[in-house]
Amino acid sequence: MRLKISVIAVGLMAICGVSKAQDDNVWKTLTGVTYEVGEDEYGELYLPVFSEDIQELEGEEVSAEGYIIPFEGMFKPEHIILSSLPLAECFFCGSGGPETVMEVMMADPIEYTSKRVKVKGTLKLNAKDPEKLMYILTDAELVM
Repeated sequence: MRLKISVIAVGLMAICGVSKAQDDNVWKTLTGVTYEVGEDEYGELYLPVFSEDIQELEGEEVSAEGYIIPFEGMFKPEHIILSSLPLAECFFCGSGGPETVMEVMMADPIEYTSKRVKVKGTLKLNAKDPEKLMYILTDAELVM
């Protein structure tokens, strides 16, 4: 009986550990996206195809650490772009791909900082609207 309980306890700890690890590094999970060629009224475009792991996160509360990307004249304290990479390496400025950034809709306005921040909110996936990023965090709050 003790062995059975120990096995169950170890299994639960492993499950909790995996969940915690995923929460600590959501960016790693979000890299599991591929693309297919689609078309709209303007021509061809790449549409994201989300992995099963990513799809499981949709509608869930997730935390993400990263850097606020300042868009000249466009910084809105309640609607930010968060990059997993520093500014010089981010998707818009350097070598990162579209899976390294997300739109974040803050519940309360946030002040711009060049330091790393952590936010948490509800993850929404966007595979159809080319005017938006493919990862959107809603009802987000600043954690640190």
